[in-house]
Amino acid sequence: MSDIESFESDSELALYREYRDVIKIFRFVVETERRFYLANDVDVKVRASGGGDVFFEVNLTDAWVWDIYRSSRFVRSVRVVTFKDVNVEELNKQDITRELDITD
Repeated sequence: MSDIESFESDSELALYREYRDVIKIFRFVVETERRFYLANDVDVKVRASGGGDVFFEVNLTDAWVWDIYRSSRFVRSVRVVTFKDVNVEELNKQDITRELDITD
């Protein structure tokens, strides 16, 4: 395995462990075409452009971003504008703790 592959593998494992640790403090999972977020407040608005195309404006507050290349994944607010699908799920706290009960 090359040094780059090893670095990426270690980074992905560290990111997953961070996700497992922080998911308990968030209410929503938000998935867009480019990113995966955890957030405590989500506002999705359906908009129409001047040409009639429909797009989504998604505002997140108190969020965490799944991205191994970010130095800080916690952000105060996020605004996403996309023409692609947006998936928002409210987390069930009981299911989270059971699902993430994994030994390292």
